[in-house]
Amino acid sequence: MNIKLIAIGKTDNKALQSLIDDYTKRLSFYIKFDLEIIPDIKNVKNLSESQQKEKEGELILSKLTPTDQLILLDENGKNFSSVGFSEELQKKMNSGVKTLVFVIGGPYGFSDTVYAKAQGKISLSLMTFSHQMVRLFFIEQLYRGFTILKNEPYHHQ
Repeated sequence: MNIKLIAIGKTDNKALQSLIDDYTKRLSFYIKFDLEIIPDIKNVKNLSESQQKEKEGELILSKLTPTDQLILLDENGKNFSSVGFSEELQKKMNSGVKTLVFVIGGPYGFSDTVYAKAQGKISLSLMTFSHQMVRLFFIEQLYRGFTILKNEPYHHQ
């Protein structure tokens, strides 16, 4: 299985980007992983919230193939423990999913079109984090999930 994370806008913070790169590298020992950044939309001041979500949604959907399974990182999604998330990853691998695509939306969330295409939603926390920090947290949780599946000592219970 391949895993892709799609996010809107680049990470400006060099320290944060360094940590994202570190966990991306660590993750590559377990699975093929890609982080794809969709550039920020230009002239957003001239767009309404819904117009911005629609434009971002079109860009997100253009990155998918028909066989991709789309999971949104959404505040109203399902909550998992780290072990529960690793079990969910195992289920996806067992079910024959070729590419699992997770998406971090823009500042206003997702368009209705993206919600309609998604096969699931995951919430990382009830708290709100910056979109840049969510990338790090999510990639670290992917890495943690695979170390749990391999019974490696990274995760302590």
